[in-house]
Amino acid sequence: MSPSDSKTFLITGVSSGFGRAFARAALEAGHTVVGTVRGEETRAAFEALEPRRARALVLDVTDFDAIGPAVARVEREVGALDVLVNNAGYGHEGPLEETSLEDMRRQFDVNVFGAVAMIKAVLPAMRQRRAGHIVNVTSMGGFITMPGISSYCGSKFALEGISEVLAKEVKGFGIRVTALAPGSFRTDWAGRSMIRAPRRIPDYDALFEPIRKAREEKSGQQAGDPAKAARALLKLVAAENPPVHLLLGRDALKLVREKLQALSEEISAWEDVTRSTDFD
Repeated sequence: MSPSDSKTFLITGVSSGFGRAFARAALEAGHTVVGTVRGEETRAAFEALEPRRARALVLDVTDFDAIGPAVARVEREVGALDVLVNNAGYGHEGPLEETSLEDMRRQFDVNVFGAVAMIKAVLPAMRQRRAGHIVNVTSMGGFITMPGISSYCGSKFALEGISEVLAKEVKGFGIRVTALAPGSFRTDWAGRSMIRAPRRIPDYDALFEPIRKAREEKSGQQAGDPAKAARALLKLVAAENPPVHLLLGRDALKLVREKLQALSEEISAWEDVTRSTDFD
């Protein structure tokens, strides 16, 4: 890679999963990566990946007041940020009736408002330079839904919508925005990273217990390869005309296509009612 092709990435949540895979791939390709970590103990481990081009930033994406100053400091010390990858996030599992508002708020704080705060921190400099790429890691759960993860799907639907609007708002400034929606990948999402609400309403047992059991058993056996997702990310940020939405994984492709087909059929079935509500 020539120096002119090298980019500086800011990737949230690089301690494990997609974040670690994204960071490794970018570093191996010759890019510079600033990665957020949650504590000092993981700082040294990340920077050891590539002492010259890997820099760890201790930052909780829900510490909204700290994000702006932290990004400004990175821009002063490391230089212009070419790519922001909003990867930090987690899944909350449990029927809606068993999910507390506090738990749902926490899910949105991390998955939505943390990402938005990061975007708002990098946008001024990207807008001034008329360049930059913002990649928001969403999920196929931002298109399709499954019982028991309403908080997670709700947060990813929100981030998909925010990404699409933002892409239209900043297109004229040379800034690209992509919502990257993985299917089931072999990360810790369904394992130690998943927050599981305690069960307390037996009426949901028949529906939800098999889903929870299957998700736990599948953890670590998913078809998606994070290293291949990372290669897709590098291809995405190198593209002249990157998409606003990009699915990753055959399961995501199949399930989202099925959702779109079902939605189209439902719209057609109720089209008369839809049309009936305008003034004559």
